[in-house]
Amino acid sequence: MATPRAHRSVAEQVEELLASEGPLKIVAAGDPVLRRPSEPYEGQLGPELLGRFVEALRLTMRAAPGVGLAAPQVGVGLRIAVLEDPAPVPEEVRRVRGRVPQPFRVLVNPAYEPQGPARAAFFEGCLSVPGWQAVVARHAEVRLTGQDEHGGPLDEVFTGWPARIVQHETDHLDGTLYLDRAELRSLSSGEAMARRWSQPDPGAAARALGFRLP
Repeated sequence: MATPRAHRSVAEQVEELLASEGPLKIVAAGDPVLRRPSEPYEGQLGPELLGRFVEALRLTMRAAPGVGLAAPQVGVGLRIAVLEDPAPVPEEVRRVRGRVPQPFRVLVNPAYEPQGPARAAFFEGCLSVPGWQAVVARHAEVRLTGQDEHGGPLDEVFTGWPARIVQHETDHLDGTLYLDRAELRSLSSGEAMARRWSQPDPGAAARALGFRLP
């Protein structure tokens, strides 16, 4: 008799996902896996399977394309995320948003805490909420702790756009979507973003749409 889907182990679930070649399917908002706190990673996959899963997350993130991807976004409720940002943006955007290139890295059981009271607000999107963006005020600087895929310790301070990516992906592991933290009056379609709100900062959108910035 086949094992009921609801009772499969995490390893069996991941093996099934990896049975198909190419990018994994990204789960969209409305799926309960995006709203449940993820299970801490404690060796459920084993080194070889974890390596394959991390590589699949990297492939899927790059294909989307995105700058981060958390395991729940492919339907796996484990505290694992990846990030990478080549930051191919104009110099003004780089300066205003603090967006600098980030190498590929794996976050296992990550947690962050703010470093100081400063906050920064910018439009933000999510691969699990396709076609929309909204302004989110986030901590301008955070300390990230956790492990890498080899079990080595992570303890690093992030600022600017990298700090935003870290917060966004770690939030996914807590069952939080960026819309939970967003100024909903700023919610804009992809078409509206391209036509109206492509400026480096959201000041014009705040004035036109009637919301406050921190």
